[in-house]
Amino acid sequence: MYAVIATGGKQERVEVGSRVNVELLGAADGDEVRFEPVMLVDGDAVTATRDALEGASVTGRVVGAAAGPKIVGFVYKPKARARRRFGHRQHYQTIEITAISPASAGDGARA
Repeated sequence: MYAVIATGGKQERVEVGSRVNVELLGAADGDEVRFEPVMLVDGDAVTATRDALEGASVTGRVVGAAAGPKIVGFVYKPKARARRRFGHRQHYQTIEITAISPASAGDGARA
């Protein structure tokens, strides 16, 4: 079974036991976080409608922090001797997925 969750403006495919880097959630290490799935796949059944996913959730635990690759930006304006160099490195939290619970009420799954 796997699920697709949306967090930080991005969608991630997760399974139980997988670790995923998401944008900062404001949770401390060891805290439990819940995500609302966008899509849930259980064998051949795919659940993707809002009504069918009501009550479904993905639970994870914050296990640490990570940093993305360093990006160097450069702004240059010709004929004005204007130059500016800057760097950026995005910070993430590492989440370990502990449980995927499908919707309890109603089936709503389509093959």
